[in-house]
Amino acid sequence: MDCIFCKIIRGEIPCEKVYEDEFVLSFLDINPVMPGHTLVITKEHHANILEVAEGTLERLATRVQKVARGVKDGTLADGIFVSTLSGEAAGQSVFHIHFHIIPRYENDGLVNWPYKPYAPGEREEVAKKIKTALSS
Repeated sequence: MDCIFCKIIRGEIPCEKVYEDEFVLSFLDINPVMPGHTLVITKEHHANILEVAEGTLERLATRVQKVARGVKDGTLADGIFVSTLSGEAAGQSVFHIHFHIIPRYENDGLVNWPYKPYAPGEREEVAKKIKTALSS
């Protein structure tokens, strides 16, 4: 595969590993939002969270939690931001499932995304559409 994360797993591209087991590899992001910004990836290729099997996702989540604790403690962060992106429209640029673990600090200057309220009746309509999709 030409996937950059698969190449990292195979050792073709170096990385700064922070954790590895038979299932995941975790390493520092080369373009960190904050020092300590860490990625957790599965060793098996899956494009994103929408395409990974449920059992695989459960195993991945336990590793993400473990690494998040290490990042928080190791960087003395006040908090941790954990995210995954699915699809180009969401900003995914490497199509191999991965979670970002970003240390956060009080007054670190990062701005969270903007929040905006629903228009009258919109919340109920959106909830109905999601419930319908979940029941099919």
